[in-house]
Amino acid sequence: MEIDLALVWALIIAAAVFIYVVLDGFDLGIGILFPTARSATERDLMMNSIAPVWDGNETWLVLGGGGLYAVFPLAYSVLMPALYAPIIAMLLGLVFRGVVFEFRFKARPERRWIWDIAFFLGSLTAAFAQGVALGAVVQGIAVEGRSYAGGWLDWLSPFSLMTGVALVVGYALLGACWLIWKCEGPTQAHFREKARIFAVLMIGVIGIVSLWTPFLHPQFAERWFTMPQILYTAPVPLMVAALAVLLFRSLSGTRDGLPFLAGLGLFLVSYIGLGISLFPHIVPPHITIWQAAAPQSSLLFLLVGALVLVPMILAYSGYAYWVFRGKVRIGEGYH
Repeated sequence: MEIDLALVWALIIAAAVFIYVVLDGFDLGIGILFPTARSATERDLMMNSIAPVWDGNETWLVLGGGGLYAVFPLAYSVLMPALYAPIIAMLLGLVFRGVVFEFRFKARPERRWIWDIAFFLGSLTAAFAQGVALGAVVQGIAVEGRSYAGGWLDWLSPFSLMTGVALVVGYALLGACWLIWKCEGPTQAHFREKARIFAVLMIGVIGIVSLWTPFLHPQFAERWFTMPQILYTAPVPLMVAALAVLLFRSLSGTRDGLPFLAGLGLFLVSYIGLGISLFPHIVPPHITIWQAAAPQSSLLFLLVGALVLVPMILAYSGYAYWVFRGKVRIGEGYH
């Protein structure tokens, strides 16, 4: 039986993007939550909770973007000009954050507020830009032949702005849940309250985006609202409801890691729902993964490299999280 290499690569890139979203998502969320910290000590704790892992988290963005360029060059050549503005905004936000991690702890205390603002703005910009780019892709990209046929501002729409807000809310929830896991005492209690607020907002934006998406394209509505497809898609909203209940219950419980895992579950189920809507298109509604794929020989060659590199990245990431497991306390840091 011949292996469908284009489908295999689509799954690899989808997995890389999801891993990036949830890993870099919580440290972007911590930046978004930075203004809610009540003291300089609390801000230091927030930074220390992600200092050992933030740069490794962004490895998955490189894998996803580089994989798209190498494996689906047609999709890359269409998506980039369509999304120049949000992608540049995202990269600038990530650059700001990277500079903050290097220089904030070296700054004099009276000047540290400058880096705090840069960390917040960089995180907010990157998160919002990612959400806008996602919304722009879902709503559809204008294609003529093999080229982008839209304008400079086609990415800007009410739906893409909504998905931008939704991702900011989701990242803030992940960040708050991460701090529940990594902190203790008053700091943990403070972010437990923030997590409750963002959990309510998260359920709200999931509902709005989920109800909006099927009406963007007839094929989306057909997939979600007609028989027999609805029998396969119905478990998605049911799982969202179950995970929402688990999240709210865990925020009142004593298992510090459970809220974070429930938040990850919400992201995963939402991501699966997105995949159900889009598949098999990589540039909806015109280009499928098979139309965008590189030649079979290239896909096979790159797959051999991926089978070596991806396990190495997974092993490194897992080792980093294992080494720096446990609570972060005042006076402990990695700078």
